Amino acid sequence: MKERSLLEYTRAAGCAAKVCQEDLAQVLSRLPAFRHPDLLVGGDTADDAGVYRLDSERALVMTIDIMTPVAENPRIFGQVAAANAFSDVYAMGGVPFAALSFVAYPVLEIQAGTIQAILAGAWDKAREAGAVVVGGHTIKDVEVKFGLAAIGLVHPDRVIRNVGARPGDVLVLTKPLGTGVITTALRAGIAPPAAVAEVNRSMCRLNRAAAEVMCRVGVSAATDVTGFGLLGHAWEMAQAGDIDLVIDAAAVPLFPGVEELARQGWFPDGSVKNYGFIATRADFAEPVPDELRRLLCDAQTSGGLLVAVAPERAERFVDSLRAAGVRKATAIGRVTSGSGRVVVS
Repeated sequence: MKERSLLEYTRAAGCAAKVCQEDLAQVLSRLPAFRHPDLLVGGDTADDAGVYRLDSERALVMTIDIMTPVAENPRIFGQVAAANAFSDVYAMGGVPFAALSFVAYPVLEIQAGTIQAILAGAWDKAREAGAVVVGGHTIKDVEVKFGLAAIGLVHPDRVIRNVGARPGDVLVLTKPLGTGVITTALRAGIAPPAAVAEVNRSMCRLNRAAAEVMCRVGVSAATDVTGFGLLGHAWEMAQAGDIDLVIDAAAVPLFPGVEELARQGWFPDGSVKNYGFIATRADFAEPVPDELRRLLCDAQTSGGLLVAVAPERAERFVDSLRAAGVRKATAIGRVTSGSGRVVVS
């Protein structure tokens, strides 16, 4: 019997199903917070990873990310999942060095070669990142899930967080938006092959080069754009202080063909929930079309970095990113004084 497509082994559209952001915040608020002098970054500011100081020169950056398939090719899916997990380390200014893998799959339905290909894809990206996969865990499930617990190193005084953006900073995005819409359309068999190929290339691309430039130039704050969408992650950055993040909707890079798919309504559930959450927390200018508003909330997989950088460094930062191969890097807005909101103009 012919094996089913990898994309059929999931009931979730787009990224793996997630607890609603508001529900998650309530759950966490009822748990006792961990306090330790060497816990530099915990979960209180929705940062991309936790950071634990080992000594005066080294701190561990730790994160975990697990997802359902977003690509038909299992090796590409493994590469995407690994790049997505390592992205959290890069967003904090860290360098990955180790990882643990997690696989869930329907044991009697899926061929061992498919699982091997997924793992081989993750191994590809681990080697590219200079990291080693030291082990992992597997479980039986009704759908395929895969991801990594990624561990990196950063100097304790050079941690980059999603807090710290200052009025006047320029906002830079390093990858286009639209992975959620295109992978959802792919499941329905209507996504243009060229768009799928470009999205796969982007999702497989490590944020390593962007992070290296970010650390070299010096930035105020950063986060990676993943399941909460551009505006959701921007809102988290705005919550850190008396600032607003102003996004120029027309400047935001999008994958080719994604606007037409958005007009047709091919948004995954995660993107719909993101828009519902951000609609009362953002101010949209009237001319911004509805499909673009929703695309700015599209749940991303292995998305780019959203970076706040001082205005005097912004042009050099974007030029350096493009010179390093991050060709879609674009200035998309600015930081202003405010009250923790996102403004879309």
